Amino acid sequence: MENADITANPFSLFCPMFSPSQADVRRFFCSCYNKQQSHAPMEAIETLAGEWIELHPQYHNELADVDRALANMGQMDPSRENPFLHLSMHLSISEQCSIDQPPGIRQAVELLAAKRDSLHNAHHEVMECLGAMLWESQRSGRPPDGQAYIDAVRGRATRR
Repeated sequence: MENADITANPFSLFCPMFSPSQADVRRFFCSCYNKQQSHAPMEAIETLAGEWIELHPQYHNELADVDRALANMGQMDPSRENPFLHLSMHLSISEQCSIDQPPGIRQAVELLAAKRDSLHNAHHEVMECLGAMLWESQRSGRPPDGQAYIDAVRGRATRR
């Protein structure tokens, strides 16, 4: 997924003004991790990223060395999840919920989090819905369907 423009940068999905490059995303998360480790002051978005980073210790090795992270762009092991994409999706979903964009996503995610008794687990399911919406958008050449995305998240929240 990292090689496709929109899936490599889920930040740009609902906020096209913010379109960092893959290198920018890697620098950002590595910087957040390093600031967290050194207890350096952090901006609000860095603090939020740090919270997601803490929940993913399996990524800490990749986040510890920005030069290696940049050198490995495009060379990720296909059998492993891309930590930068994964953390970007957590941030994207958090931002979507904070501004309720697309409208209704906040409630849908809250319902799913309550059903799963975990915001973290809910986010992972929302990522699947987000990824499916992005894939369908790219496949069809149409803009992302926010309502289909919300419906998919709600469906997961209401299924037994």
